Amino acid sequence: MKIAGIRAAVVDLTPRPKTPPRVPRQQVDGFVSPMARYPQFRRADWATGWRRVACVVTAEDGTWGLGLTVHSAPVERIITTHFAPVLVGQDCMATEKLWDLMRRISAPYGTAGLASYAISAVDNALWDLKGKLLRRPVYELLGGPQKERIPCYASNTDISYGTEHSLAWFLELGFKAVKIFLRYGPEAGIEGIHRDEELVARAREQVGDDVELMVDAWMSLNVEYTVRLMEALRPYRIKWLEDYLLPEDLEGYMKVRQRLPWATLATGEHWYTIHPFALAASQGLVDILQPDVAWVGGITAAVRICHIAEAHGLTVITHGGMNYPYGQHLAYAMPAIPMGERSEGVAPPGVPLEEMVALPGTAVIKNGFVVPTDAPGFGIEITLDWLEERAVR
Repeated sequence: MKIAGIRAAVVDLTPRPKTPPRVPRQQVDGFVSPMARYPQFRRADWATGWRRVACVVTAEDGTWGLGLTVHSAPVERIITTHFAPVLVGQDCMATEKLWDLMRRISAPYGTAGLASYAISAVDNALWDLKGKLLRRPVYELLGGPQKERIPCYASNTDISYGTEHSLAWFLELGFKAVKIFLRYGPEAGIEGIHRDEELVARAREQVGDDVELMVDAWMSLNVEYTVRLMEALRPYRIKWLEDYLLPEDLEGYMKVRQRLPWATLATGEHWYTIHPFALAASQGLVDILQPDVAWVGGITAAVRICHIAEAHGLTVITHGGMNYPYGQHLAYAMPAIPMGERSEGVAPPGVPLEEMVALPGTAVIKNGFVVPTDAPGFGIEITLDWLEERAVR
C-alpha cells in the first residue's frame, strides 16, 4: 500500500474541562528554567508560543494515521515542503525505510532538533496507519503486551495551583509516585539550595515514605550546584534527579556521574535521535533514559532506545509518555519501560482525569495505572472533520 498524501497542520488540542478546580489559580513565575540567569526576561517573553502540529498520513485506500508533535511554525514546513514530496508514493508499511529516509534527507540542516520533531510526527502517523491497515493495536505490532498494566506517576508541571494542592490531588487520584520541579538554580547560590531543599522536604513529608518522589531541574543547573543539591537532598530519598544540565553538555553529565556515583540520574527528553542515548548508555552517564516519543524520532527511534537501554542494564521512562496513546502503546510492549509519566499539568485539583484528555481515544489513568486501548493503530477516536475544527488558521 502506497502513501497517497502527507499533510501537516497547526492545531489546538487544549482540554476544556467542565469541572471547576477546587482551589483558585495563582500568579506564579513558574519553576526553574535555563533562563534563570536573565531574570529580566519572563517566560512569556522568551517562550516561542509555537503550537502543536498534527500530521496525517493517508494511504491509497483512504485509510489514514495521525501523529502529533510541537513547535508548529518550522516543523509544519519541514513536513509539508521536504518530507512529504520524498515519502509520497513510498510503501506505507516500510516504517524502517521511511524513518531512515527522513533522518538522512534532514542531515544537511540537522536531524537532531526541529527535524526530529517532524520525523516523530510522520513516524507516529505511519505506525497508526500501519495498525489500522493490519487491524491491530500498535502495541501488538511492537511484540505484544509485556505487562498487565502500566504504573504511572504524576508530574507537577503546572505549579499555579500550588504544589501542595496538586500533590494532594495526585494522591487522591491514586498515584503512588509524583514529581516536583525545582524553583531555584545556580544563580540563587546557597539560598537557592536551601529553598530547593525546603521544597523537597515539604513534598516528602506530605506524600510520606510509601510514595516515590522525583525531582526535575529542567536544564537549569551546573555541575557544582547539582552535586551540592544532591548532597542536601540525600535524606529525602528521591527516586531520581532529572534533566539537570543543558542537553548538549555531555561533558558535564560525565562530571556529575563521576562526583555522584551513588545518585540515580535521569535525562533525555531534549536529546534527539538515537545517538546521544547510545553514548550516554555506553558511558554510564545516567541510569534512566527519557526520550519523548513525539520529539525523539517517533516509535521507530524509541524502540531502538529501549533496546540500547536493555543492552546496558538501564531503564527507559518516556517523557510525558502517558499523555497520549503513543507512549502508552510503547510502554505496554517494551520490557525496558517500568513506568510512565503523566504530565501537561495532569489535572487541576478537583478536576477528573477524564476531562483532561487532549486526544480522544487516549486511555485514562485509574488509581495510578493505565492499559492502552486495543483498537487498531493507536486507537485514536477522532475524524478528520474533528481535526479540521481544531486547526489554527
